[in-house]
Amino acid sequence: MNDLRFRRAEDADLAAVVRLRDDAARWMLARGVTGQWQPGELDENHFRRIMERGEVWLAEARGRVVGAWELWWEDEDAWGPQPPTAGYVHRLMVDHGSVPPGTGRHLLGAAEHRVAGAGRASVRLDCLAGNARLTAYYVDAGYRIVGHKEGKPQPGGTPKSFTLLEKPVPIEPA
Repeated sequence: MNDLRFRRAEDADLAAVVRLRDDAARWMLARGVTGQWQPGELDENHFRRIMERGEVWLAEARGRVVGAWELWWEDEDAWGPQPPTAGYVHRLMVDHGSVPPGTGRHLLGAAEHRVAGAGRASVRLDCLAGNARLTAYYVDAGYRIVGHKEGKPQPGGTPKSFTLLEKPVPIEPA
């Protein structure tokens, strides 16, 4: 998708991000992916809290939000205490009804570029243990499985088990 534009989310974008997240959850459920996301699980306050300690990024096309992701600079719940060498991507999502296949990869690439531009040498993410399709998606994008986390706390839900993945990125000069 050549006309994607990326920018950090602002308070005025929060309703669009929640709507996108809920639509992505419904899309997963319609395809038999259960246990990952549920509609209504996260509200504007969740994304506002992320914006206070990390970043929420939007992908826009033709003036509308068609994708988003969270970028954290630490993730002790999943990875434990770590030196500041990685960025952590969470909640990568696209509007499946309005973007072509492969758009998620463009968002992931933009997140990787942001992490590298911040001087960090790797991108880390996690996905629900047992979600073979999503794990394969990330492995195909160059990530490698580096571990598992049992009982990771979830916003508004019970702890779940996750597969931890990591990808090195070349640090970009400032």
